[in-house]
Amino acid sequence: MSSDPILPIMTATSPLVSLGMSVLNCERTIVVSIQSLLNQTFKDWELIIIDDGSQDGTLGAARVFRDPRIRVIDGRENMGLSTRLNQAVQLSRGRYFARIDGDDIAYPERLAKQVAFLDLHPAVDLLATSVCVFRDDGFLLGLRRVPLSHNAICAHPWSGFPMAHPTWMGKLTWFRANPYRTDAVRMEDKELLFRTYANSNFAGLDEVLLGYRESSMSLSKILLARRNFVRILWQASGKHCSFLIALRGMAGQAVRAIVDASALTSGLRYRLLRHRARPTSDQERTRWLEVWQQTATLVPQPTA
Repeated sequence: MSSDPILPIMTATSPLVSLGMSVLNCERTIVVSIQSLLNQTFKDWELIIIDDGSQDGTLGAARVFRDPRIRVIDGRENMGLSTRLNQAVQLSRGRYFARIDGDDIAYPERLAKQVAFLDLHPAVDLLATSVCVFRDDGFLLGLRRVPLSHNAICAHPWSGFPMAHPTWMGKLTWFRANPYRTDAVRMEDKELLFRTYANSNFAGLDEVLLGYRESSMSLSKILLARRNFVRILWQASGKHCSFLIALRGMAGQAVRAIVDASALTSGLRYRLLRHRARPTSDQERTRWLEVWQQTATLVPQPTA
């Protein structure tokens, strides 16, 4: 595919689901991520890939695929995840907008099950699913589960919202009405949920429908995200939340930062950060292995 300007495509028909994928230096992983979408049982989708100034072969890897549903855009320069996702939202033509990252793997039934839920529950604005966490070699580290109801998801807004960002699917109109903040670096999703939860309706599917790649954990990036969330809480006090809630959230982020630093510097990682990868059942491990093998072995190779 050739480089496209960032302009909408006008066609006679529109897909039901638009997927937005912002990528940065994902040459090693993006082909498998795209293949997982081609494996979907639900076929009425479009994929908008926006390269955010990659310095490796990400663009070439994305262009291996010749599926007309896939559009690859050369963003040319690094502008950040929020900016690129807002662009993807504006380019989308579907009823629903969905997220996936360039290093994750969607289970074949992901889109079908999320679409079925949203069709059945038109009052829901945003839907997430549970995820499994895996390493680069496919080894399953554990699960992250999502609560089912809006009230359960938003039970402790000052601490964040257990909705894995790459699993999101929701109304395109909701995303357009609530754009990502470009200054919410490393916590774009948390800021958006915190800003909108009082006037939105969130839901979760307690079913693993996405593999979340976590090859490493950067302490500096984790601490940056926590610092930025503290800043957002402070700015929101009196506007989106009370001062007491903001203060409670800031104190909680400080405690979590200490735990993060202890876990990553001691090498204990998942033993201390158990929320990042909870135990899996035999059935869940077996299903993940099936998805991994099915996806990783079907990827196309670049042509000469």
